[in-house]
Amino acid sequence: MLWIPGVDEIPLSIMDADEDMTTVVVKKIGSATEALHGLKAGDVIGIRGPFGNCFTLRKGKLLLVGGGTGIAPLAFLAKRLNAKQARSFVVMGAKSREELLFLDKIRRLCPPGDFVATTENGSYGTKCLATEPLDELMTKRKFDMIYACGPEQMLRRVFDLAENHGIDMEVSLERIMRCAVGLCGSCIIGKYRVCRDGPVFTKEKLREVKDEFGLSKRDFDGRRISI
Repeated sequence: MLWIPGVDEIPLSIMDADEDMTTVVVKKIGSATEALHGLKAGDVIGIRGPFGNCFTLRKGKLLLVGGGTGIAPLAFLAKRLNAKQARSFVVMGAKSREELLFLDKIRRLCPPGDFVATTENGSYGTKCLATEPLDELMTKRKFDMIYACGPEQMLRRVFDLAENHGIDMEVSLERIMRCAVGLCGSCIIGKYRVCRDGPVFTKEKLREVKDEFGLSKRDFDGRRISI
């Protein structure tokens, strides 16, 4: 949880970390992120955490699916998997070439031919949604594990495909988070609180909340609304 004094506190995924530096990715979409973009080196921010859980590192044939800013934590995951010499196939999608984050970095982490990029406007890669190549890929490649992060409707489509193909999976969800310790209920999905029980959920847990997953969420007043 990253706090901008006098403005707001927001949840962010870790894009990279080592002994000296932790990196997050911030898209300017509201007052807090706009204020953060305006800060200079040496300005004061506050940090709480880390909270929640993380992806489990698996072996075998792995598929990573990222959409929009959901690509950021998958870049970190791809780096960790690569260090363990796991074979990762990455599908990443965004609205345009400019929003395909860390394109060259992720492509370098993949074996030759194990990378697909999609854009909705056709400015780079295949003109389609990131989910469109997945059915054929899952049939041909016989993946052992799927990791995904991005818009929840995209994640629901990946979940449905994983169910159809009988492939294990983990997804990282994004919801409104205020307290980050499971008290306020802003991030609730079914019986789970994303901040405390997630943000990474297994296919078994997603199956328990599939009446909400990808279909509805809570707004800032706690009301359930359609996605």
